[in-house]
Amino acid sequence: MQSLRSCSTDIPPPLSSSSIPMMTTTTALTGAALSFDEEESTEARIRRLISEHPVIIFSGSSCCMCHVMKKLLVTIGVHPTVIQLDDHEIASLPPPPPPATGHGGISSRNPVPAVFIGGSCVGGLESLVALHLSGHLIPKLVEVGALWG
Repeated sequence: MQSLRSCSTDIPPPLSSSSIPMMTTTTALTGAALSFDEEESTEARIRRLISEHPVIIFSGSSCCMCHVMKKLLVTIGVHPTVIQLDDHEIASLPPPPPPATGHGGISSRNPVPAVFIGGSCVGGLESLVALHLSGHLIPKLVEVGALWG
């Protein structure tokens, strides 16, 4: 098992080692560690990370929308885990549920940033903001234990 050290800063630049499947992590839990097994497939690792963290954001390199998502959640009082994926790892993200209204969610052209709350894909920045403006974000965060009501 290897371990990626977490920190409370914004997304740092990618690590130089190409042997590390998950490039970069950041979380508000200083000193917390994200572990992975090199034998574990990227898809399995992503599914496991989604199940282990109440709020997790997956981003690509140089993703300014990820920073905006994180800022919104931190303003509310939630400190999400942020995982920066390599380009080839982005395709391993689980597909989002089809949008109910015909818009929102993650498009197949740009699947990151993607936020998962309580194991469910919320979508990208637009979906997160829409959830917040509709008044459904805070109750969802309370429901999954990421925020105290």
